[in-house]
Amino acid sequence: MGRIIKQANNPKSETMGWRNAFDNAKPVFVTIYATVIIGIIFSSLYVISAIYSGKSAADSTTSWLSRSPPVEQAPNVSQPAIVQAVPTPSLEPRSMSTRPIWEAPLHTNKMPPLKKFRLSKELVQERVKDNVIIVTFGNYAFMDFILTWVKHLTDLGLSNLLIGAMDTKLLEALYWKGVPVFDMGSHMSTIDVGWGSPTFHKMGREKVILIDSILPYGYELLMCDTDMVWLKDPLPYLARYPEADVLTSSDQVVPTVTDDRLDIWQQVGAAYNIGIFHWRPTDAAKRLAKEWKDMLLADEKIWDQNGFNDLVRKQLGPPVDGESGLVYAFDGNLKLGVLPASIFCSGHTYFVQAMYQQLRLEPYAVHTTFQYAGTEGKRHRLREGMVFYDPPEYYDAPGGFLSFKPSIPKTLLLDGEHNVKSHFSLINYQIKQIRMALAIASLLNRTLVMPPLWCRLDRLWFPHPGVLEGSITRQPFICPLDHVFEVNVMLKELPEEIFGPQINIREYSFFDNPLMPKKVKESWLEVQLCQGGIQDCVASNTTSPSGVLRFPKRSNEETFKTIFSSFKDVKVIQFSSMQDSFPGFTDKAREEKFKNRVKRYVGIWCCVAEHTPGHIYYDMYWDEKPGWKPIPPQTPEDDHPPP
Repeated sequence: MGRIIKQANNPKSETMGWRNAFDNAKPVFVTIYATVIIGIIFSSLYVISAIYSGKSAADSTTSWLSRSPPVEQAPNVSQPAIVQAVPTPSLEPRSMSTRPIWEAPLHTNKMPPLKKFRLSKELVQERVKDNVIIVTFGNYAFMDFILTWVKHLTDLGLSNLLIGAMDTKLLEALYWKGVPVFDMGSHMSTIDVGWGSPTFHKMGREKVILIDSILPYGYELLMCDTDMVWLKDPLPYLARYPEADVLTSSDQVVPTVTDDRLDIWQQVGAAYNIGIFHWRPTDAAKRLAKEWKDMLLADEKIWDQNGFNDLVRKQLGPPVDGESGLVYAFDGNLKLGVLPASIFCSGHTYFVQAMYQQLRLEPYAVHTTFQYAGTEGKRHRLREGMVFYDPPEYYDAPGGFLSFKPSIPKTLLLDGEHNVKSHFSLINYQIKQIRMALAIASLLNRTLVMPPLWCRLDRLWFPHPGVLEGSITRQPFICPLDHVFEVNVMLKELPEEIFGPQINIREYSFFDNPLMPKKVKESWLEVQLCQGGIQDCVASNTTSPSGVLRFPKRSNEETFKTIFSSFKDVKVIQFSSMQDSFPGFTDKAREEKFKNRVKRYVGIWCCVAEHTPGHIYYDMYWDEKPGWKPIPPQTPEDDHPPP
């Protein structure tokens, strides 16, 4: 488009040609050239309007992840290997704060100096809408969480957001992807700091300082952690409570209401959770923010969330009125509301209880609390819920995928009482199949799509009777993978000389994800295990007319390699079951390395009440240990993962 306009308007020779044309044949050529010019103008306007109207097809998938900085400005990071999206051109110069989200700066531009990214009222004002700003913050280790957080909000039509960057690497990466960002001046490490570490507590203090800094600007602040996602526009809900100074989420696991009202504050016994809370710039809220900040800066041992709870609960009551659900708190003047845990969900109410489903409500948000296996566990939970955005290559891994149907007997799933013994019987049955699937995935160099994992009992950090009293957890239920498996260990790169080759995994909901490409869905081989020696059960690469491959149980390593080498270009191989599918590696050294790897994959169940310690270790090779029973360690020397 730019080239056509240049040829029509700029070169001298073209200008002379136009002058001669008008001199020699004005009546005809005036009309022709006028038509051409008008056509060019209308075409240009059409293209520009198409660029700026609505969301592009790229924004509806994951191409927004691909906008990378120019080579000379790139932070020292590995960018995803994704087809590069062309940045949307600006019609006029815009600041980095007013530019539409995902509209990347032109690669001919240089990144502005850091001082341009300092937090100020003017910077916030450029993003505010209806007097509300939505903020999260983090370091580069949470880049993919932050992009997921932003993508959910922009998909909901919300653009009044800002990201606080705790390190320069994140700030640069977000800037070149067209995400509004400011510098928190934290000079923090770019790696995952780990929950509970000193740096983690520093992050909490940064949050409080940030709240205390933004409230005086006069805008409502919806402050969020990066390990949560928005599923529904929360602003209309928050606007229903205009008198509230603070609306906070909580760790409540027992429902206090069955509709979308605020939780009943008198019945909320769990901690208020500061991963999602909304502040209005009132005097009472400002006083709370300042006192909270002063408390944390005076004592580095105080956890930010505990400090918030201590302050807010200094006075709790009376109710503000008889209808709103608000309560006077803190100094007796702050009006507080507790967001309903059924729809502003924790990791328990969303992934374990599925409270919103049982109460037939629409969730606004999910925060990955009540989970295990660190940051990898959080990411995997969001992937299980199909609310995490991964680049396209995640859905089309080299070597293809392996999956299987768990085929769990009804007796293990439903019969008898839900107790420790029946829970471990159910889990052990699944563990054995998963162990065989991991071996076959390793043998065929495929990524294993984990099956849904069924549990009879919940997992917590303290003794409980199986499920939390008052909760609406169904038994049995599909439990998150991190309830049983150490997801962080499964995803960690371990030395091959000790643990054998890496075995990649995907979440159980993988094939249901709308981002799954059609070429993967349509490249599928069904494998039906059969008893060797009977009719039509021979090792062959010939499939039935319906495309099913019959394959003998307990086939050895060489048979697997020989038969399935014919299907190396098939994206997905799905087995009907893993029962008796593979007897193990013939190479004893490889078998030993495989055992070294996968025995580390399982974790603990917690906890029985009548014994200390009360946790019980899962054992990947429980079936090879005669008389194995699910009991806690009997002595301190026994308190270690199974050998």
